[in-house]
Amino acid sequence: MKRILLTTSLFVCLFLLKCGPTVTPSQNSTLENGENNPENDPNSIDPTKYAESIKASELKDLLYVYASDDFEGRNTGEPGQKKAVAFLRDFYMENDIASPLDTTYFQTVPNSFFKAGSNLNASENVLAYIEGSTKPDEILVVSAHLDHVGVRSDGEVFNGADDDGSGTVAVLEIAKAFKQALKDGYRPKRSILFLHVTGEEKGLYGSRYYVENPVFPLENTIADLNIDMIGRQDANHDDPNYVYLIGSDKLSTELDSISTAINKKYINLDLDYTYNEDGDPNRFYYRSDHYNFARNGVPVIFYFNGVHEDYHKVTDTPDKINYDILQKRARLVFFTAWELANRDKRIVVDK
Repeated sequence: MKRILLTTSLFVCLFLLKCGPTVTPSQNSTLENGENNPENDPNSIDPTKYAESIKASELKDLLYVYASDDFEGRNTGEPGQKKAVAFLRDFYMENDIASPLDTTYFQTVPNSFFKAGSNLNASENVLAYIEGSTKPDEILVVSAHLDHVGVRSDGEVFNGADDDGSGTVAVLEIAKAFKQALKDGYRPKRSILFLHVTGEEKGLYGSRYYVENPVFPLENTIADLNIDMIGRQDANHDDPNYVYLIGSDKLSTELDSISTAINKKYINLDLDYTYNEDGDPNRFYYRSDHYNFARNGVPVIFYFNGVHEDYHKVTDTPDKINYDILQKRARLVFFTAWELANRDKRIVVDK
C-alpha cells in the first residue's frame, strides 16, 4: 500500500523488459467449453469446490517466490519489477488464462506518464481475463498492485510479502479457481479482468494509467475488488479472523449488501469498517488502487488487514504471513467475485 510520503528510488533501472504495445481487446474471442446453457449455468452450482482450490500451501509457494530477494523489492521500472511481471505473465500462460490484449499480457506505462523528475523508467501493468458468456461486455475487475519499494541503501531487500505480495498471489489463485470452473463447463456470465497494476507505491500510477487508457470501457466495468495486504494481523485485533473493508458502500448500497451476505453465507470473517469512515485520519480509501476506479464512478471494495510493525520495512517477509488467514480472505474475494460475475443484473450505482 502507498505511503503518504514515498521514499525516493534508490537504484536506477539497468534494463527494460521488452513488452509489446497496448492494443485493443479481441472482440471475437472463441468461447471454450463453458458456453452457458441450462446444464452449466454457474448459478446452478455451489462454488465452494472452486473456492477450496485456493489453498494456503499454494499461496505460500507462490509468495516465497514472488517476495524473494530475487525480485529485488519490485521497485517500479527496475529489474526486479521486470522479473515480477514476467512471473505473472508466465503464471497465466501456464494456466491457460488469456490476456485481453492481442499480443501481450503487458499494458505499458511509459516513463512520460510518471511525475517529472521522478526518474522512473517505463513499467507495466499485467492483464489477464476470462471472457463472460451471456454478458461478456460487462467487466468485473479483481486487482492488486505488483510493485513494492526496492532495495535499501545497505543492500537489504524490501520483500513486500504482505504489501502487496499477499494480494498479488491471491489474485493469481482466484483466477486459477475461475479457470477450473471454466474447465468444468461453468463460464462466468460477465467477463473478469485480473489486473496487476504497477507504480502504486509511487502514487497509484498503474491504476490511474489503466482508468485513463482502459482496455474495457469504464462504463461497462461493474466493480473493482482490490486486494492490498491481506496476509497479516494488526495490533487492533487479538484474533486474525477479520478483514477491513473499505469503500464497499461508497457508491453502491447493493454492493455492500452483497458483500455482507456472501461473507455470512460462506466465510464468516469479522468485517471491520473502521477505516471506511469518512473522517478516517489515515485516508486509506484514497491510498490504494481501487480509488482510481471509484473516482470514475466504479463501485469498489478494498480488502485490507491494516498496517503492522513490518509495514514498509525489510522485515515484511514471507515467513511472517499467516497463510491460513490469507487463504480465508482470498476465498472471500472469490465468492464475492463469483456472485457479482453471475448475478442476473449488474449492481446499481446509487450514490
